[in-house]
Amino acid sequence: MRTIRIGSRESRLAVVQSELVQRYLQEQGIDAPIITMKTTGDKILDRTLDQVGGKGLFVKELDAALLDGRSDISVHSLKDVPAEENPRLPLIGYSDREDPRDVLVLPEGETKLNEKLPIGCSSRRRVLQAQKLYPQMGFRCVRGNVLTRLKQLDGGEYSALLLASAGLKRLGLADRISRYFTTEESIPCAGQGVLSLQGRKGFDCAILNGYVNKESEIVVKCERSFIRAVGGECSSPVAAHAVIQEGELFLRAMYSKGTGEMGYVTGERKGPVHEPSGVAKALAQQFMEQVEQEMGRKERGSIKEKPA
Repeated sequence: MRTIRIGSRESRLAVVQSELVQRYLQEQGIDAPIITMKTTGDKILDRTLDQVGGKGLFVKELDAALLDGRSDISVHSLKDVPAEENPRLPLIGYSDREDPRDVLVLPEGETKLNEKLPIGCSSRRRVLQAQKLYPQMGFRCVRGNVLTRLKQLDGGEYSALLLASAGLKRLGLADRISRYFTTEESIPCAGQGVLSLQGRKGFDCAILNGYVNKESEIVVKCERSFIRAVGGECSSPVAAHAVIQEGELFLRAMYSKGTGEMGYVTGERKGPVHEPSGVAKALAQQFMEQVEQEMGRKERGSIKEKPA
């Protein structure tokens, strides 16, 4: 029997996600043990990701295991995978997309926000968009896996959490969701809801062709191309969500220069399904020009206001 070893973070959500791929491989007659490991991103919980190295901290150890042969494939939440890919460790496919929306989670038994406590969130992208929905609320960074965050929430540290619907649903915790945000209210992170399969160059992964989703491949290529085009990563409050509608590719995105203190822009663009990168780059160029023009106007206004 052929063996394909699956590398995974050791959090409950990561293991559940890896088990989805494991079951598929087992159905094909493949022995597929899951090898778990704690990543640097799981160990450093007292600082935000942009302060300690960004999304790459969640894949560093898994990449090393692939390269030295301890594992054969890795299963990641695609939103945790840096937009710039390592040619030695190609992304070999993408899962069906789970619900991509952001959600609000209240403490157990509560039905409304406690304005005396902050909303917990580790994503600057989510916070910027939620500030428009909840201008009366404060926000504070929260780190740790989903179950750890829920424990802190129920322990009275936060009035609510902002999380991804996909993770809660995969953990069987959909009943904890208090509100779903539309993708217009809170544009999701690129790749949110999709699992990515990463392999080692030269390793035969053809057995996974029946698992991967071709539509997911198109939309996430569009989303990740947008992130690369604007130079965005973990520290940048950028977002991109693409869908295929009536035979066309539809991309909605947000962009901010820096950390978002000067505001952000959102917009949409349609284009051919066979040109996901082209659609993404066109919207990215539009956004960057728009932001530069707006910053130029603000700078000119500031100069005029200075006393002679």
